[in-house]
Amino acid sequence: MIRCDFTSKLFFLLDSCKSIHQIKQVHAQLITTGLIVHPIPTNKLLKLISSSRFAPISYAHMVFDHCPQPDLFLYNTIIKALALSTTSSADSFTRFRSLIREERLVPNQYSFAFVFKGCGNGVGVLEGEQVRVHAVKLGLENNLFVMNALIGMYVNLGFVVDARKVFDWSPNRDMYSWNIMLSGYARLGKMDEARQLFDEMPERDVVSWTTMISGCLQVGHFMEALDIFHNMLENGASPNEYTLASALAACANLVALDQGRWMHVYIKKNDIQMNERLLAGLIDMYAKCGELEFASKLFKSERQLKRKVWPWNAMVGGFAMHGKSKEAIEVFEQMKRERVSPNKVTFVALLNACSHGNRVEEGKCYFESMASHYGLEPELEHYGCLVDLLGRAGRLKEAEEIISNMPLTPDVVIWGALLSGCKIHKDVEMGERIGKIVKELDPNHLGCHVLLANIYSLTGNWNEARTLREKIAVSGKKKTPGCSSVELNGTFHQFLIGDRSHPQTKQLYLFLDEMAAKLKISGYIPESGEVLLDIDDNEDRETALLKHSEKLAIAFGLMNTAPGTPIRIVKNLRVCGDCHLAIKFISKVYDREIVVRDRIRYHHFKDGTCSCNDYW
Repeated sequence: MIRCDFTSKLFFLLDSCKSIHQIKQVHAQLITTGLIVHPIPTNKLLKLISSSRFAPISYAHMVFDHCPQPDLFLYNTIIKALALSTTSSADSFTRFRSLIREERLVPNQYSFAFVFKGCGNGVGVLEGEQVRVHAVKLGLENNLFVMNALIGMYVNLGFVVDARKVFDWSPNRDMYSWNIMLSGYARLGKMDEARQLFDEMPERDVVSWTTMISGCLQVGHFMEALDIFHNMLENGASPNEYTLASALAACANLVALDQGRWMHVYIKKNDIQMNERLLAGLIDMYAKCGELEFASKLFKSERQLKRKVWPWNAMVGGFAMHGKSKEAIEVFEQMKRERVSPNKVTFVALLNACSHGNRVEEGKCYFESMASHYGLEPELEHYGCLVDLLGRAGRLKEAEEIISNMPLTPDVVIWGALLSGCKIHKDVEMGERIGKIVKELDPNHLGCHVLLANIYSLTGNWNEARTLREKIAVSGKKKTPGCSSVELNGTFHQFLIGDRSHPQTKQLYLFLDEMAAKLKISGYIPESGEVLLDIDDNEDRETALLKHSEKLAIAFGLMNTAPGTPIRIVKNLRVCGDCHLAIKFISKVYDREIVVRDRIRYHHFKDGTCSCNDYW
C-alpha cells in the first residue's frame, strides 16, 4: 500500500526539481522506499526526466529498463519522450516494437500517435507504414487521434500526396486534420493546393489563417500574405503573436510602412502579449521600411524582452542592411556583455555589416570567432559573406584562396559572390576564369552568365558581351527583369524596365524627359557603361538608362506625392551605378529624401549624397 502523505511529499519534490542532482535524490528515495515498483510515481519520474532540459534521454531509458513490469502508461511515456527527442527519435520505434511483443499489453491510440510522431521526426516512412499495419489490425484505422498523427507523419517527411490520401479517406476530421494537411502544402510551397484546401475548410481558426500567411511568405507572395491577413480581420478572426509576426514580415518585404505602423497600433490596442519574436518582427519591419532610428528606439525600450537572440539579430541585421556597420558591431558587443548567446543568423548579419562597411579585418576576426569562441561551425552562407566581404574590398585573390581552402564544397552562390567582386572592380581576367568554373558547376546558371556579360559591358568589350548574351538568348532562359515598387496610399505600384503598362504612362514619360533635362543642367552625366547592349548612339544609351525601373518608380512618386514627402522604393535587383548616381542628383534637385532598398542593402539619398558613401 502506498503511503499517501509520503507519496504526496515525493510528488511535490519531483515538481520542484531544478537540476539533475535533485532528480537523482528523489529517484533514490523512490528506490529505498520501494515506491519505484509502482507505476504512478515511476511514470511521474519518467515524465520529469523526459521533459527536463538538464537530464539526458539515456537516464529515461535506464529508469524504464529497471521497471519490473512496465504498464501501457509507462510505455506510452517513454515512446512519447523518445519521439520528441532530437537525437533518439529512432528509439521510439524500437520501444514500440517491444510493446507489440508484450502479450499482456495492447497499444492504444496514444501509443500509435506517439510512435507516428517519432517516425515523422526522422525514423522513416517505411517504419511508419509498418506501424500503420498494426493500427489497422487493432481496428484503429479510423480513430481520429491516430489518423491525425499518421497525416502528421507523412507531412513531416514531405510525403504530402500520401498525407492527402489518408486525409481524404478518413471518415472523421477535426480542425487539426485540416490544419496539418494545410501546413503540409504550405511547407512545400504548394500554395495553389493550400489555397484550394483553405477555401474548402468548413471553418477556420487562427492556425489556419497563420499557416496560409506564413506559406505565402515562404514563396515570396508578400502581397497575397497581406491580403489574407486583412481577410482574416474582416472575417472576425483574432490574430495572435505568430500571425502578426508573419504579417509584419510581409510588410517588411514590401516596405509597407503605413500598414506596419497600423499593426503596431493594433498590437497595443488589443493588449497582445509582446514576446521576443514579435518584438523582433517589429524591429525588422521598421528597419526594412527605412525607419532605422525608430527600430533602434523600440529595441532599447524593451529591456525585458532581450534575453533571447531574436531581437538582437533583428537589430544587428537592421543596422547591417543600412550600412551602419559601426552600430551593428556595437549591438553585437553589447549582446556579448549581456551574455546572450549568438547563433548562426547573428553572424550572417554581422558579417554583412562588416562587408557593407568595408571592415575587412574585423569581419575576418568575427568569422574565425564563430568556431573558436562559440562552437558554431561556419556554413556555406557564412563563407559566402566572407567572400563577399573580401570581394567588395578588392581583395579578390584572397577571396579565391578562401574558397579553395574552405572545408565545404563551394557552390555556385559562393563563386557568384567572387564573380560579383570581379564586376565591381572590373577584373575581366579573373571574371572569365571564375565564369568558366561556374559554367562547369551549373551550365544553366543564368545569373552568373549575366554577371560576366556585365563585366564585359562595363569595360567596353561589347563584342564579348554581345556573344555571351546571344548564347543566353539561344538557351531560352531569361534574366529576372528589374522591378521596382512604390507604395502610395496603401496601394503598391510596380514598374518593370521600360514599363508602359501603368495608367499614368503618358504623364510619367513626359515627367521623365523633364527630369532628365533638369538633372543634366545640374551636372549629371549618365554612366553609359551600365547599358548592357551594344548601342552606338550615345543618346540611345541615355534613353535606355532613363527607363530603368527605379527611375520610373521614383518619377511616379515625385508626380503623386506632396513636396518634401520621403519616397520609398523597393527593387528586386542590385541598383546599377548609373541609377545610384542619378538618384543622388534627384534627391538634391527635387529636395526629397529617397530610400531605395535593393537586393543588397538600403540606400538613403538626401541632398545629393547616399548613406552608403558609394560603397555597396
